[in-house]
Amino acid sequence: MTRGFQTLQTEARDGVAVVTMARERVRNAFNEVMIDELDAAFSELGAEPTVRAIVLAARGPVFCAGADLEWMARMAEFTPQENRRDALRLAHMLRTISECPKPTLARVHGDAYAGGLGLVAACDMAFAATDATFCLSETRLGLIPATIGPHVVRAIGRRNALRYFQTAETFDAAEALRIGLLHAVTAHEQLDAVIARVLDALSLTSAHATREAKRLVHDVAGQPLSDQVLDDTAERIAAARSSDDGREGVRAYLQKRKPRWQVRTPSAPSLKDDDEEM
Repeated sequence: MTRGFQTLQTEARDGVAVVTMARERVRNAFNEVMIDELDAAFSELGAEPTVRAIVLAARGPVFCAGADLEWMARMAEFTPQENRRDALRLAHMLRTISECPKPTLARVHGDAYAGGLGLVAACDMAFAATDATFCLSETRLGLIPATIGPHVVRAIGRRNALRYFQTAETFDAAEALRIGLLHAVTAHEQLDAVIARVLDALSLTSAHATREAKRLVHDVAGQPLSDQVLDDTAERIAAARSSDDGREGVRAYLQKRKPRWQVRTPSAPSLKDDDEEM
């Protein structure tokens, strides 16, 4: 399953969809077209029953350099109302990725700056090559990482955000792993193998259960352990136990067989990051 976009390449096969940013001539910096296309791609793939997981990747030597300079120059001439509308477009796209009902994985190499770092933080999981570098560069331009802020703070925590939001320091993949932005760092040539192992693990899970587990994390993160939270989580596990997948999973376990969804997904479609034209 594929769909044509101006700024992206999408491919879906054997339950895995790959969304590849393909503006390598401008370091995969995004403009309004790319923002709208990322929003559309994750919305459509998130609703596609045959897709179990979505990988966000990039062509060329850079994952994403943030905002396109030409787009930023146009924004400088916008009215406050136009700037707010434009910012909301980016905010909505990041929310679409964050709230996508399918597991989302960022495959990072090279630079992930500003909004590019926001894309990494909006995905459920992030895996990077050792050459990856990161920067919340907005304050160098007199700006702030506002629309990406909620996603980045969730990923790296308040204390780390206070440092990197203000200093705009560049940091490497090891530091990104330490502060929680990444789940694993590996040699570039091993990156696809690492992601394939995670996709294999996801292929053994119930799609319904992973969707509900993701929603659970979003809803309870940062919440106090109140009676309301206890009641809510009790309701959720009761619903899961009585669901079709819950009953099938327990039945399969007791009968020492695989549940009906447990068909291992082959390796993801090819994840290219070379410089050839799309």
